[in-house]
Amino acid sequence: MPIRTNRGRAAVYRKLWAWPLRSPRHLMIAVFGLAVLAIATGFVVPRAASPLAGRVPQAPAVTLSNGVVVTGSANVPGAGAARGPAPSSTSAVPRVTLPPPSPAAPAPEALAVAEAWARAWVNHPAGMTNDEWTAQLVPLTTEEFLPQLRTVDPANIPSTAVIGKAEVITASARAVDVKIATDGAQLRLTVIATDTGWRVSAFDRAD
Repeated sequence: MPIRTNRGRAAVYRKLWAWPLRSPRHLMIAVFGLAVLAIATGFVVPRAASPLAGRVPQAPAVTLSNGVVVTGSANVPGAGAARGPAPSSTSAVPRVTLPPPSPAAPAPEALAVAEAWARAWVNHPAGMTNDEWTAQLVPLTTEEFLPQLRTVDPANIPSTAVIGKAEVITASARAVDVKIATDGAQLRLTVIATDTGWRVSAFDRAD
């Protein structure tokens, strides 16, 4: 006979909740039953969800020029070309190494400019200003190197005369490194070919 009153239902619920507390045996049976129920639930729920998790979204259909429709990840002629190649993060960047200039016989004009530059460098009579001293070097020097020469005080130059010829250190078709001895220091000059002729682009000295 069904229970039709709230009071009757409450009495039944009280009996159910009180049953595990009637004895240690009842309590053990209730705990064991709950454990079996929890284990069964742990097996059933992942299996029910696994079909959804294993699904892979299908690739969109591709219609070829001949009317054939292809779906999925099959190799489709022309499809990869439309998308373009996938970028590779591991592809090595090629290095371009320029070969060193080929050795060549030094141009006589380069040696002549180097010796003329050395004679102008040692020409600094007492009282000569930097502007006067630099003016001698302007026709023989590149525009990029002139600002460095304008910082030189001619009074600090130890040499007053060139005592040797230009000796070639290295030479190529477009650049020549030479050394020239003076009475106060040995000069090392780099002479390069420019649109206006050979010009000194770098200078060093060994006192």
